[in-house]
Amino acid sequence: MNFRHKRQKDTHKGDYGHLFILGGSPGLTGAVCLAGNAAMRSGCGLATIGIPASLNAIIEIKMTEAMSLPLPETASGRFSANAAGPALEFINGKADAVLIGPGISTLEETAEFVKKIVEHAEKPLIIDADAITIVSGAKLLLKKRRGAVILTPHPGEMSRLTGLAVKEIQKRREKTAREFADKHDVIVILKGYRTVITDGKNTCMNLTGNPGMATAGSGDVLAGIAGSFLAQGYGAFESAKYAAYIHGLAGDIAAKETGETPLIASDIIEKLPSAFNYSGRKTG
Repeated sequence: MNFRHKRQKDTHKGDYGHLFILGGSPGLTGAVCLAGNAAMRSGCGLATIGIPASLNAIIEIKMTEAMSLPLPETASGRFSANAAGPALEFINGKADAVLIGPGISTLEETAEFVKKIVEHAEKPLIIDADAITIVSGAKLLLKKRRGAVILTPHPGEMSRLTGLAVKEIQKRREKTAREFADKHDVIVILKGYRTVITDGKNTCMNLTGNPGMATAGSGDVLAGIAGSFLAQGYGAFESAKYAAYIHGLAGDIAAKETGETPLIASDIIEKLPSAFNYSGRKTG
């Protein structure tokens, strides 16, 4: 893999990109924290987590390196439609890439917030988790996008995007992902055994990873890695395929130490440095 590992001596954090992560809702703050920690471990210079205002204190306690931005919320502690204004101001003014979806919920007003971000954000965008479910009912928004889009569905989310049964998708994973990516001009990371990465024209299958990674939060880690690469200036297809590879490799290294059954998502983050170093030795 052609990672740009080496950094020049005369650089600062601003040279390595700023990822803005939008997500979180009551009971699901861990998702954005996993994504934020994975992003920082994958080389971006800055990460900011946009979070419903009442949950900000939790993020401040749980996160050390990433910053936070409290945003307007509903009475139930989820993003309100009014959060779109300040979020877009931050995106279009400060961020280099955006990740939306980890733990965000599908509340109707939150769905309106997600749709506004997808339509109006002027930076490369990763749509993950509940945001995929929201977009599955408004796919025309993908055509209105001003920048690159990566979607990170598992088979159930791919079913919502395409209307196909999960069993049908699993029988023809590569074809399903490729056709959707081509039709909607997006990059798809179809997660699962032999994750498929495609932009509709170029397609590859990731060979790293193991069954122990079928655990809560693993997808949030993958999304954070991909977002980090996007923020650092990698192309969208590059970001997607490199993220899948490094995510799986870190999981493989973790599984060698813990075994597959006890493996949890934070173990994958812990082994990201080893995965990057291993990749660097193997590829130069």
